[in-house]
Amino acid sequence: MEKEILNVEGIDIEVEKVEKDDKDARRRMMAYVFSMVRQKSGMNRVEFAKWLDIPYRTMQEWELGRRAMPDYVLRLIAYKVVNEKEKGRI
Repeated sequence: MEKEILNVEGIDIEVEKVEKDDKDARRRMMAYVFSMVRQKSGMNRVEFAKWLDIPYRTMQEWELGRRAMPDYVLRLIAYKVVNEKEKGRI
């Protein structure tokens, strides 16, 4: 598979290239990207869900690729992670 670097609000993540019309592959890729953003925070799933004030089950479903996460939500979460890390809060 061909790889590409996806930059999400300053976080570079290497992903497999997917066709825009392949919704299942795109959902799996977004789940992987969300997982990488969470790992960048240094938190586990429970801590991350509490920190974001998102129900654990919702976050888990996004990370496992069972539910599609809106792109703007991923960008907002990544933005928060980057900024909080820069300020030394996480």
